[in-house]
Amino acid sequence: MPQTGKIITLSDKRHGLPFSKGLLAQSFTATGLPPSRAYEVAQAIQDDLRERDELAITMERLKDLAIEYLELMTGPPYAERYRHLAELSEIDTPVIVLIGGTTGVGKSTIAAEVAHRLGITRFISTDSIREVMRGIFTEELMPALHASAFEAWRSLRVPVPHGANPVIVGFREQVAVVAAGIKALIERSMKEGVSLVIEGVHLVPGYIEPSEFPDARVVQILIAVEDEDAHRSHFYIREVQTDGLRPFERYRSNFDNIRMLGHYIEEQAQEHGIRIIYSHQLDRTVADTLEHVVDEVLHST
Repeated sequence: MPQTGKIITLSDKRHGLPFSKGLLAQSFTATGLPPSRAYEVAQAIQDDLRERDELAITMERLKDLAIEYLELMTGPPYAERYRHLAELSEIDTPVIVLIGGTTGVGKSTIAAEVAHRLGITRFISTDSIREVMRGIFTEELMPALHASAFEAWRSLRVPVPHGANPVIVGFREQVAVVAAGIKALIERSMKEGVSLVIEGVHLVPGYIEPSEFPDARVVQILIAVEDEDAHRSHFYIREVQTDGLRPFERYRSNFDNIRMLGHYIEEQAQEHGIRIIYSHQLDRTVADTLEHVVDEVLHST
């Protein structure tokens, strides 16, 4: 039987900070492991350390034990994901994750989960950036900021070129303006050395070039939903979850424009070599997104 009550400390931390089974379990959930199972693995590691009277442990030793127990109790995939995430946490360059896609594909949910699993606390949407810019620039001065992405064409003040689609033209005008705010945020994160996740429809490949930010590891991804019915259903769910603050009817009446913008953004992604992740099931999409981010960052070192 493992001995209880013995205090385990992290010997390479200042003042010998106590080992936390809860924090270790939380780090395991970043791999996609269910919380209950993550707690079981953390408990097993704690019991093992106490049984062997190993009461002072370095972070490197704890990481090795974590990988060993994850492989033993949950399988190699979880152990490998944990190893990659541990390597990512050791990088001293800020990681900037840009998650784009048209309205209603689940970007914000996916981005929030990715930020959580990567331990990134700074998270913002491009709609929030647009909202701040709206407070600075009046509608008369910059009308493109004062409409939704799929309705920005209504604010166009110049004739649309012959053969061009006004919905795309209006959207591009709005994206070009919001891109300035996005770049400013990335530059601020680089100066502070803080990682950042940004999500939003305005993250169109070609407007933000990762190579512009040499002092950060910038990874850009596009989320798309191929099936129209599945995409349409997201808006109904959104209305229910927000108690009607984001009404289904408004998006339904603009659905064709929303899909059109999606196709345009996907074409831009293909042209600029940006990874498109087609969302079918949330957990799988989050896992695919996370795997791509980790691979891109580690391979760029």
